[in-house]
Parts: sequence; C-alpha cells; structure tokens
Amino acid sequence: MKVRNSLRALKTKPGAQVVRRRGVVFVVNKKNPRLKARQG
Repeated sequence: MKVRNSLRALKTKPGAQVVRRRGVVFVVNKKNPRLKARQG
C-alpha cells in the first residue's frame, strides 16, 4: 500500500473504489489488488 497526497491517478484505473474509513481516504481495487493507496 502506498501513502500519497493525491489519489487521482489510482482512482481512474478500472475496478478502483474510493473508500472513506475513519476520516482516511483509501483506494482499493478488486481487479488489481496491488493498486492500494491511503490518503490522510
């Protein structure tokens, strides 16, 4: 998982979902599980 200040590049990938948990924004991808990131 990467920690980034912008998730724009990852959320345009196919299968990506932007999830908000406890005030932290995550990108999770079921199709390509390597593309995980956290912001905040």
